[in-house]
Amino acid sequence: MQIKVQISLVGKNEIAREGLRQILSSEKFYIRESVADPSGIIASLKVPAIGGDPHVIIVDNSFEDSGLEICRSIAAIKSNVRLVLLADQYVFENVALAFQLGVDAVIIKEISCGPLIESISLVALGEKVFPSQLVNNLTNCAPTQISNDWTANAIATGLSAREVDILESIMKGMANKVIARQFDICEATVKVHVKAILRKLGVENRTQAATWAVKQGIGSPVQLALGDMRQNLPALKLIPSLGQTG
Repeated sequence: MQIKVQISLVGKNEIAREGLRQILSSEKFYIRESVADPSGIIASLKVPAIGGDPHVIIVDNSFEDSGLEICRSIAAIKSNVRLVLLADQYVFENVALAFQLGVDAVIIKEISCGPLIESISLVALGEKVFPSQLVNNLTNCAPTQISNDWTANAIATGLSAREVDILESIMKGMANKVIARQFDICEATVKVHVKAILRKLGVENRTQAATWAVKQGIGSPVQLALGDMRQNLPALKLIPSLGQTG
């Protein structure tokens, strides 16, 4: 019996979703849904799935950080779906953050149809697929190149010691309830700290806060993510973008 790969498309651009739907439906993929609002998909993932067909959710990251926020919400459910982030361009910090969140693939939109189909097929089989540019970043970016003076950077923004701890937890993709248990505080207190962090950093959401921290070199989670990526590099499937030779 042939395995039917189910696809859910999430993105605000209806034209982009329709184009992707036509490309994938012409192959072996079954388009389960195509939506702008992911809330219905997220709610359905909380209900135990019936059947064993692979389910791949493709999230469009066109609108700044919304795609990463959606990926964070989906990954937090710990369901058996496979998660793909479709990005406008290659940004190493975003790829590292996506890897840390548990995204199974980051695909750059300039990719041609053949590698796109191949990438999603590999993801459905349980592989992790990332842009080939990642090799250069991981081989050329030594851990010492990432600032170890993250405490000073954090203090300069006015973050307290507790807020730095919570920012590190946010970078690990932890939900407020998990952070509260980790530090033995109530969830309401965590929410107060998170609001203070966003205000002090001048950002709008948790993903932007984590991205800010990555760029500043704040905390061991970034170094840990790089270490994990280096360690898992042999197991990653690296797909070149359109026009790349390797």
